[in-house]
Amino acid sequence: MPKKVALLTAGGLAPCLSSAVGGLIQRYSEILPETEIIGFTNGYDGLLRKNYITVNAEVRQKAHLLHEFGGSPLGNSRVKLTNVKDCVKKGLVKEGQNPLHVAAENLKELGIEVLHTIGGDDTSLTAADLAKYLHENGYELTVIGLPKTVDNDVSPIVQTLGAYTAAEHGANFFLNVVAETSANPKMFVVHEVMGRNCGYLTARTAYEYNEMIKKVSFVDSFGISKDRYGIDAVLIPEIEYDLDKLAAHLKARLEKNDCAKIFISEGAGASGIVKELESKGLEVPRDAFGHVKLDKVNVGQWHADTLAEKMSAGKVLVQKSGYYARAARPNIKDVMLIKSMTDLAVELAIKGVPGIIGHDEEQNGVLRAIEFTRIKGGKPFDPNVDWYKSLIKEIGQPDFK
Repeated sequence: MPKKVALLTAGGLAPCLSSAVGGLIQRYSEILPETEIIGFTNGYDGLLRKNYITVNAEVRQKAHLLHEFGGSPLGNSRVKLTNVKDCVKKGLVKEGQNPLHVAAENLKELGIEVLHTIGGDDTSLTAADLAKYLHENGYELTVIGLPKTVDNDVSPIVQTLGAYTAAEHGANFFLNVVAETSANPKMFVVHEVMGRNCGYLTARTAYEYNEMIKKVSFVDSFGISKDRYGIDAVLIPEIEYDLDKLAAHLKARLEKNDCAKIFISEGAGASGIVKELESKGLEVPRDAFGHVKLDKVNVGQWHADTLAEKMSAGKVLVQKSGYYARAARPNIKDVMLIKSMTDLAVELAIKGVPGIIGHDEEQNGVLRAIEFTRIKGGKPFDPNVDWYKSLIKEIGQPDFK
């Protein structure tokens, strides 16, 4: 039975972090009330600085309230323990120090027996690096991760925490934004959705939005029609598209409905835009994990400017639902998923079984601790799933290749 456990949340936000922290605290308090729990602040940043919060009696008593909040009560950061240069630059370790060693020594000093990480593939792979280092250096700490990402792009996990909620809130977001089509003639509205390499969130957000407007009673003869509210195109990284063909389709919709609306992943066409910027000698910023900072590339605005000219649009509006969606409180589907994962995480902590909790795609979808060595990020979205194909058919989107 672990006497002391630690929690940390890392990477970008998702609508599950507070809930997952609350779920772990609740479960430990139910079956192992004597186990001491601490939470490292700001992810691996707090682990390296040895900054943490102790879970006291009040937090245990009110842990259920954490399901009602977005964000993370512990705070997040983007820190990769194997990126020594970045850790030195951020002042997390001194020149010549190995961040993995510093983290291991801090865990030893604090007497941590189980470390629960809540994050995406980068967080999980960093946890794997740490677990491997600890094992090779004679300190058997059990590391158990919970998979968090709105992109739902961690292999071989069926569904990551937070993705259900982010799609729902992105759809709600656009339900208000779409009314901006009445603000000006020939309005072109671009809804940029998070998704670096994976189009899941964009696709699912569009699907949820399309389902929402099916329930709306329109006044077609007075300008409030499904055509005006409906989606005209969905662009995801997994499917290539010809800009001229896309523009022609949107121009036809613009002329028919006096507006056009697209949902686009922030990573759709990003590689081409990055190459274009770098060919001009411009530096494209990257984070500690080597990922292009997409907010600097601004895929939505690039497409808005390029397409608007081709389709002779009037006013152009680009709106991003990312921060609205990713910081939301979890919906019931995510809360149920979180509950199943946190309960299993504590059960396996007692048994000393490490891994990332998830429904294993390669083992008939069984919920289990998936081996760290099998965890990979960047899983592409499958555009052949039935719900996505039905969406594309319903909105009348042709092949833009």
